[in-house]
Order: sequence, then C-alpha cells, then structure tokens
Amino acid sequence: MKRGMFTCLTGAALALAWAVPAAAGITVYEDGAKKIEIGGRVQLQYHSFKTEGNPSTDEIFFRRLRPYIAGSVTDNWFGKIQFDFGKAEGDNEVAVKDAYMQYQGVTNNKITIGNSKAPFSREYLASSKRQQLIERSFGGDHNFGSPDRQLGVKIEGHSPDKKITYAGSLGAENIDPDASKLDFDTPANTNSDFNEGWLAAARIDFHPLGYAPFDQADFHSDDWRFNVSLAAYTWSNDDDNNTYTDPNGVTTMDGMDKGKVDVDSAQGVEVSAGVRGQGFSADVEYQNVSADSVDGNFNGGLYMDGTAKLDIMAVEAGYTLPHNHVEFVAGWDSLDADSYGDAWTRTSVGVNWYINKHKAKLQTTYTMSNNYHGQSNVDADDLYVQMQFVF
Repeated sequence: MKRGMFTCLTGAALALAWAVPAAAGITVYEDGAKKIEIGGRVQLQYHSFKTEGNPSTDEIFFRRLRPYIAGSVTDNWFGKIQFDFGKAEGDNEVAVKDAYMQYQGVTNNKITIGNSKAPFSREYLASSKRQQLIERSFGGDHNFGSPDRQLGVKIEGHSPDKKITYAGSLGAENIDPDASKLDFDTPANTNSDFNEGWLAAARIDFHPLGYAPFDQADFHSDDWRFNVSLAAYTWSNDDDNNTYTDPNGVTTMDGMDKGKVDVDSAQGVEVSAGVRGQGFSADVEYQNVSADSVDGNFNGGLYMDGTAKLDIMAVEAGYTLPHNHVEFVAGWDSLDADSYGDAWTRTSVGVNWYINKHKAKLQTTYTMSNNYHGQSNVDADDLYVQMQFVF
C-alpha cells in the first residue's frame, strides 16, 4: 500500500517535470499565496572497494533517488515532503528526508517544524547535490557523530546584512547502537533496536565580506567571500528503548555477539571555515565528539571503558576552470578514536564535469585510506563514479 502510494506520487511528479523545462525546482502552479513546486535528484553511482589482501568488490546503484513536492496555501507558511527510494532498507520501503512545515512571517527568521537537518557540520548542511567530492568527509558523516535530520523545531535567522547567520533546534533523534559507529538517524526512519533520545543543537556563522554559502564549488564568482562557524550539540537517551542492556546496566550477550551497545549520551563541538571566489572553493572543519554507553564498562568498537572519544579533521578544496565545466578537487580527512590503533586517514582526489553546474554533472572521486577503521597498517581504496541530474 505504502509503496503504491509513493510510486503514484513519484509518477505524477515525473510526469509534470517532463512537461516543463528542467530546472532546480519547478513551479507547476501559482496563484497568490497558493503555490505548488516539484523537483528531485537522481544520483546513479558506481563504487569499487578494495582492502589489502582481499579481492575488490563493486556495485552500481542509485545513491539517491529523491523526488519532492513543496508548496503553500496561505501567506507566510511553506511545506515540503521529500523521500528517498535509493535508501530503502529493511522494513522501510522508502526513507523520509525533509518533511516539514515552515513559518516565514518573522523578518530575517524562519521556524521549521517537522523533519529537517540539525544545525551541525557545515559539510552536512551543504546539500548532497552540491558536494565537490562524491561522498562526504568524516566531518559530515552521520555514522561518526554528525547528527542527521531530527523531528522537532528549528529556528534559523540572520542579521539584516546577512553577515551573521544562526540556528538552533530541539527535537527527537535516534542512535544506531552499532559500537563500531556513532550513527545518528532520524526517528522518521527507525529500526527496532535504535536508541531513542532528544537532541539540542545550535550554531553561529560569521560572514565578514558578505554572505558565503556552504554549497561547494565556485563558478567564478567575482567577489571573494569567507565564513567561520561555531556549533555544538548534546544528545540524551530517554531510556525508552535500550535493547542491549540488562536490568543491571550491563550489555547483554546478544549485544556483545552483535557488536552493539546502548548509548546513554553524546556531545559534539564544531569549528569550521570556508572560502569561495574566482573559481576556488575550500572548507576546513574540526569536530570533537564524545559518547557514553549505558554500560560504563563496555569495551569494543569505538568504546573504551564505556566512552567513545572522536577527533575529526577534514580539509577539501577545488578549482573550476574558466567556462565552469571542469573542476579539479582534493581532500584529506582524519578520524581518531581512543580505541583505534592509529588514526584513520583518507586522501581523495577527483574531477568533476559540470554539464549544467550542479543540475547535471558527472563526478569521479578516488579515495585512499590508511589505517582503515583504525586498524594499523590496513589500507583501502575506494573509486566512485557518479552521474547526477537535478530538476
């Protein structure tokens, strides 16, 4: 039933998109305050992976397949529903992404109610369709301490000259109890063993030369812009779903066998900066993240004596050649945990061919990992090739 409903919605959206010129979001109806907009992104990806001493594996799949519908029927209110067929797994036939109502009637501010991005990590806040490297760095990866979308309330705003922007949110957020990760997930797409809890997050961004977007790549803008940011979050388990902890607060044998541990709390701090101009785009981001398990004596995965401590660093940059069709990109990121033998580092290089900027592009990224998942002297290589079309 659910699959049929979403299939019908997708078919209707694609049929409407076919009838009008391709663009990033298409207004199909507008009459005063009444407006309907549709759009979507298609990312077809090839991924090859190899670790030392093991045969390589590869696959081709839809990394993201996200139609959306948005609109309004009254002044100052806006709504959006976006879902992802590319991330369907388990009992979730589709993954819910943006799903919110938004009040825009306060000058220089907007209030979002529903499922939307928590205001942490500049790379996560940059849309996946506007990334230079095909996959996000550790700094924007919700598997390693960067919050995902949350169900709740978010306030965003800016100063009149847009040289200061800010955001704060409060809402529900789940954590996958997989001890090898610190994996945040929205309650809109949950598994039966996810830990449930509440997340509060806030950020402030300074744009001394004028507003600079988090979107990556610069198509030869005339002026140089840069920003610096501070952000933080805290998450607390509400103790409603601790599947792998016994009444004595000890991880069960089932949890030990599966490498799972219930998470009691988590915190993170971000310091980051970005620069855009003259075809050049660069970002640097540092995060310090920690988490405590319900079992204070648990050892495994990222945890030592019940605590996971992560230091994350990410740098990436790109230059777009004149005429805005070819961009060369490179990046380096690092993830260190107390439980790791050595820090997991990755060096990435890539080339992007912009057919129509971010609306249609072909990307190639090659990533070389050292000390893969913190295993000393274990190397790995990833090759990504991705075609993107956005309407």
